[in-house]
Amino acid sequence: MTASLYRLVYYSRNHVSGDAAEFATHVDDILAKSRQNNRRDEITGALLFNAGCFAQVLEGPLEKIEATFERIQQDDRHGDVSLLALNSIAARSFPNWAMGFVGTSNGDAERFAGISASSGFDISRLSGDQIHTLLRDLTIEEEAVA
Repeated sequence: MTASLYRLVYYSRNHVSGDAAEFATHVDDILAKSRQNNRRDEITGALLFNAGCFAQVLEGPLEKIEATFERIQQDDRHGDVSLLALNSIAARSFPNWAMGFVGTSNGDAERFAGISASSGFDISRLSGDQIHTLLRDLTIEEEAVA
């Protein structure tokens, strides 16, 4: 029997300090550990960074994504962690991504133009559905390029 799937969407404020190189190192560390843990826990999803905020979609068994979200809330690199959505889903939007990452390249910035115009790309002003759709569309584009 297959466990029910859930999707959790949250955003948080970046509390990682340092210059661009130090920040990149921290993000690389976050991604490496997340990918390792997510493969183990059967979690898929994507992470977005822009304008001092993180937004993330996690998909998988409810108890696993709740435990992951609890670790994120306890992580000093995240501040003002806000749950935007937690829903049962029929299928994953990120089946091939233990943790996709978008948001730092110039190309990504261009793709955010529509959302940026309506929200100033303040992630806290986006709904869970908007963040999910944005990340899903960006990962589909990444898969097409790869």
